[in-house]
Amino acid sequence: MNNKQTFAFSKTNFILIAIGMLVVITGFFLMGGPVCTETHFEPDIFSARRIKIAPAICFLGYISIIYGILHKSKIEK
Repeated sequence: MNNKQTFAFSKTNFILIAIGMLVVITGFFLMGGPVCTETHFEPDIFSARRIKIAPAICFLGYISIIYGILHKSKIEK
């Protein structure tokens, strides 16, 4: 009888989830930038990087995290 404890996730799952989290963090970092105040308008809030590219990168990161959770690794017997 094998007393080895089995986990729900393998090393591959954790690596895929970590990569997805880094991609999401990168997307949120790209969304950042100068802010508008009551006295100063910053037109950069409407840049393509902040409203198109960064959300798409975050979306890909979330998809990667979901794939990392659902990924079924091959367990050796």
